[in-house]
Amino acid sequence: MATTNERRETLPHTRRVRITLIVLAALLLLVVTVLVLAYVFQRRLIYLPSGTPPPASSVLPGAREVTLTTHDGLRLGAWFIQSTVDGSPVVLMANGNGGNRSGRAPLAGELARRGLSVLLFDYRGYGGNPGDPTEQGLASDARAARQYLVGELGVPPNKIVYYGESLGTAVVTELATEHPPAALILRSPFTELAAVAEEHYPFLPVRTLLRDRFPLLEHLRKLRVPTTVIYGDTDSIVPTAQSRTVADTAPEPRRVVIVSGANHNDLALHQGPQVVDAVVTASR
Repeated sequence: MATTNERRETLPHTRRVRITLIVLAALLLLVVTVLVLAYVFQRRLIYLPSGTPPPASSVLPGAREVTLTTHDGLRLGAWFIQSTVDGSPVVLMANGNGGNRSGRAPLAGELARRGLSVLLFDYRGYGGNPGDPTEQGLASDARAARQYLVGELGVPPNKIVYYGESLGTAVVTELATEHPPAALILRSPFTELAAVAEEHYPFLPVRTLLRDRFPLLEHLRKLRVPTTVIYGDTDSIVPTAQSRTVADTAPEPRRVVIVSGANHNDLALHQGPQVVDAVVTASR
C-alpha cells in the first residue's frame, strides 16, 4: 500500500502527464485543422481572378470581342486583334494566375503594332467567365482558344505561336504536347507547381496536399518545337533557378532572354521591350 508521501508525489506527476497530453492533443488538432484548411481552400491561393474586364475597344484599339466554347459547354470571353499584315502569325496568350485579360492588353497592343495578331482570353472563373479554375479546366480552356483560331478563323496551325505567362507557361506547354505550335514562348516558367509551393509554404507537405500539379518540365521533355524562355533574374515568385532549369531542358532551337533586375510582376516582364522583341523574333 502506498504511503501518504508516495500518494502526494504521484498526484502532481499525474497532473503533469494529463496537461502534457492535453497540450499535445491541442497541437495535433491545430496541425490537422491547418492541413484540412490548406487542402480545402488551396485553389483560392493558386487562382486569383479579377472581375469582368472593360470593353476591348477601350483598352486595346482595333480588338474585337469574341467567344470561345469549351468541350464542357462553357462560353469564355476573349479579345482578338488582327494584324494589318496578311498571313501574319497569331499569338495565343495564356495568362498567369492573377487578374484578367485587360492586364495583358499593353503587350498585345505592342505585338499587333509589330505585325502579329493576338488572341487574349480569360480562363473559366476569370474575367466574368463561368466555372471554377482547375488544372484540367485551364487545359480545356486553352484547347478552346486554339480551336477558335483553327476552326473559326481558319488560321493554319503552323502560324500559331503559344505565349504563356507564369502559370500560363504550364498551360501552353501541355497544349503543345497535343497540338505543337510554330513556336513556344515561356515567360517566368516553373518546373512544376509543387516546387513553387514548397518555396512559399515550406511548413506544409505540399506534394501530398496539391490537387493541381501543372508538371511543366514533364511535358516540356516531350516537345520538339522552337522554344524561347524569358525570365527576370530577381523573381520573388518563381525562383530563378526553376526558370533556368526550364531553359536548360527546352528543346532546340531554343533562346533564353534574361531581363536584368526584373521581378515577377514588373512592367519589364509584362510588356517591356525585351519581351516584345523576343516574341516577335520567335514568331518569325
